[in-house]
Amino acid sequence: MQETGNIKLGISIGDLNGIGCEVVLKTFEDSRMLDFCTPVIFASNKTISHQKSELGLEINYNGIHDASKAIDGKINVVNVWKETPVIKFGDPTPESGKYAIQSLKAAVAALKNNEIDVLVTAPINKNNIQAEDFKFPGHTDYLAQELEGESLMFMVTDGLRVGLLTDHVAVKDVATNITPQLIRSKVNTISNSLKMDFGIRKPKIALLGINPHSGDNGVIGKEDDEVLRPVIKEMSEKGHLVFGPYSADSFFGSDNYKNFDAILAAYHDQGLIPFKTLSFGKGVNFTAGLNKVRTSPDHGTAYEIAGKGVADNSSFKEAVFAAIHIFKNRQEYKELTGNPLKKHKLKRQG
Repeated sequence: MQETGNIKLGISIGDLNGIGCEVVLKTFEDSRMLDFCTPVIFASNKTISHQKSELGLEINYNGIHDASKAIDGKINVVNVWKETPVIKFGDPTPESGKYAIQSLKAAVAALKNNEIDVLVTAPINKNNIQAEDFKFPGHTDYLAQELEGESLMFMVTDGLRVGLLTDHVAVKDVATNITPQLIRSKVNTISNSLKMDFGIRKPKIALLGINPHSGDNGVIGKEDDEVLRPVIKEMSEKGHLVFGPYSADSFFGSDNYKNFDAILAAYHDQGLIPFKTLSFGKGVNFTAGLNKVRTSPDHGTAYEIAGKGVADNSSFKEAVFAAIHIFKNRQEYKELTGNPLKKHKLKRQG
C-alpha cells in the first residue's frame, strides 16, 4: 500500500481498562511522531474522547469509518463500535475483553486488505478475551491463523534479539514440544527475519539448552544431546551460522549474547526474563515470519496503574519505530532481491 505518503500504522487499542489507550495517546501526543507515520487507531471517537479526558491528555484526532480514509498528518480513529463501553480502570471485565477483540479483528482485517501497512497492538488480557469466536492464548496465535507464514515470537531491542522455540506452552510440556522439525522451522524463520527485517547478511544464531547446563552430558536430561545438538550440527553443515546449545544460566550474565545476532531460547521465561531485565522497558515484541509486520510493547495491561496517568509509553513508542523500521527494511530487501542488477551488486558486495 505504502507507495505515497506516510506509512499507515494501525493500532489495536487493547484492554480498555488497562494502560493501552494511555500509552497510545501519550505516544502521539508528541506531534513529531506524525512525521514518521500516520496512526490509525481502531476504537471509537467516544472511547478515545473519554480516555483522553480521564487521563488529562491534550490530543486531537480525526474520526473515520474506514481505515482507507486515514489522513496523513492526523491521528485517525476508526469507529469500530457505536456504543459507549463502561470503563473500569484496573478491572479486567468481560466487556473490556470484548472490545479489545473487536479492535484487534478490525485492525487485522484492515492489515489483510492493505488499508494499513503495519500493526502495533496494545496489551490485552489473555483471560477476558476468550469467547466462542476467539479461543487464542494471545495475539501471536491469532495472527498466525489470520496471516501467511510461520510465526515466531521475537523480542527485539538495541543489541539484543531473542526468539522462542516454544512460546505460550506450559513448562511441563516444553521438552515434548521441541522436535527436530520445530527447531529447523524456527532457525529458518529467525534467520530469514534477520536478513529481511534487520538487514543482517550472514546472521549468527545461538540456541540455549533445554535443560540446566544443557543436560550435563545426559545427567540432567537427554533432550539437548538427542534433539538439539544433532539439528544444530545438521544446519551448520548446510551453511547456517547456528551454535549451541549454551547453558542458559550463564549465557547472558557473561555477555556471550553480544557475540550473536539473535538467541533462540527453548521456552518463554528462559528467553523473556533476561530480555526484559536487559532491555529496561525499551523492548519490543515482534511477530517474525509472517507476511505482515506486527509489533507490540513488551509489557502487559498493568491494571495496577491504569487510569492514573503514570504509565511509561517508552516501549510502545519503540514498538512504533520498530514496525516502521522493519517495514522499510522489507521493502528494501524485496527491491534488492527482486532486481537482477541489484542482486548482482549485492552478491559482489558479499
